[in-house]
Amino acid sequence: MEFTVKSGNPEKQRTACVVAAVFEPRRLSAAAEQLDKASGGYISGLLRRGDMEGKVGQSLLLYGVPNTLCDRVLLVGCGKEREFDLATYRKVVAAAARELNEGGAMEAVFYLAELPLKGYDIPHRVNQAVQFIEGALYRFDRLKSKPSSVRRPLRKVTLAVPSRRDLGPAEQAIRVGQATAEGMALARDLGNLPGNICTPSYLADEARRLAKSFDSLSTEVLEEKEMEELGMGALLSVSRGSRQPAKLIVLRHRGAGEEEKPVVLVGKGLTFDAGGISLKPAQAMDEMKYDMGGAAGVLGTLLACARLNLPLNVVGVIPSSENLPDGAANKPGDIVTSMSGQTIEILNTDAEGRLILCDALTYVERFEPATVVDLATLTGACVIALGKHAHGLFSNHSPLAHELLNAGKESGDRAWEMPLWEEYQEQLDSNFADMANVGGREGGAITAACFLSRFTKKYHWAHLDIAGTAWLGGKEKGGTGRPVPLLVQFLLNRAENR
Repeated sequence: MEFTVKSGNPEKQRTACVVAAVFEPRRLSAAAEQLDKASGGYISGLLRRGDMEGKVGQSLLLYGVPNTLCDRVLLVGCGKEREFDLATYRKVVAAAARELNEGGAMEAVFYLAELPLKGYDIPHRVNQAVQFIEGALYRFDRLKSKPSSVRRPLRKVTLAVPSRRDLGPAEQAIRVGQATAEGMALARDLGNLPGNICTPSYLADEARRLAKSFDSLSTEVLEEKEMEELGMGALLSVSRGSRQPAKLIVLRHRGAGEEEKPVVLVGKGLTFDAGGISLKPAQAMDEMKYDMGGAAGVLGTLLACARLNLPLNVVGVIPSSENLPDGAANKPGDIVTSMSGQTIEILNTDAEGRLILCDALTYVERFEPATVVDLATLTGACVIALGKHAHGLFSNHSPLAHELLNAGKESGDRAWEMPLWEEYQEQLDSNFADMANVGGREGGAITAACFLSRFTKKYHWAHLDIAGTAWLGGKEKGGTGRPVPLLVQFLLNRAENR
């Protein structure tokens, strides 16, 4: 998709379509008013006859609007103006993109970034528009024998801004929006691939491909023998039940000097999770191909970092394995020794994500990180607590938690902070090892984070539980690309504050 910005009157745009907004009840936006005035009241006359009220989700495509230079005008409903927020803006932008893509308009000028959106400036609205236009047109059909195609797809979008002084910041916002959207698309692609294709080796090859594509990126992949030499007994205990060898993938973005400490992102890379001996129920088990959503998010974020050439050092670390039942797989009651030397009693083999993450969190100490953020589809308990809307956020450092919460608010990819109190730690007590890998049903997302916190004492750390947000089920089944927007915004803010 090609994106540009411009300023100018809507009635003077020579384009296949001009997109303008209508608020409820039949209240024209500034751009729609200009079109109406130029057309001698043509648009307002249609609305008075009841063709459109302006409710969210409504649209009206007009051809041959008098005294305008465009082929079409697409009016989109935005609901009540006083209730118009970022979520509604995103819905409206995405709906307009889908309608244009299916309607044969190969180019369009959007007059939506100028809409009143409290708390978000013009560049932010442009950034969001780019992300949600790209997201709305995303398709994953590479594995179909006859992929669906659109005869005349939308290829060029111009985002109109109120004045010429907005052009420079808006152009930079397009650059950020496209990089974020590209990172999200990569994360969605990886998540949507089936487990027989997207294996730990496939993820390693994807990291190598990225490293070859950008000068700022380099990669290293540790094999099982090297992990064994490092003492990664927790991670390797998970891979024993699989025929696919585990991988520890390291992807570095060097955007600053050697002396600058890196931000480290750790992504859980379970390319398929059947639960091991503690086998999951059959229903929706196919969705366990998404258990590498954290790994996909790390790769997508590193792609965006490289595309933007962010002046930061960022390291992505991905422990990757499958979790399958086998004669060599972990058994409930087994005790393993982690890289940190701490021993773990495995009471539930389906709580394997924390086993591969804990060794990775110990491994990252060698980078002397400025901060560490792990992202993992870790617990069903987090889905019960927060649903599909917010990531669960846990941290041992309040300023870091606030950074991530603010980045989530700015990007619209929100997180919600959960407690990490010492009282929860006792649920992980074991009679036979330093800790158990589960702490019972109560506070399951919290005790999982408590488990990880025992391996992060030497640096500032945050954990994002993305089990409810990395993919959608049901009719809309598919990867979401989250939390790439949150992480990109977090890194942008860090780069700006430098």
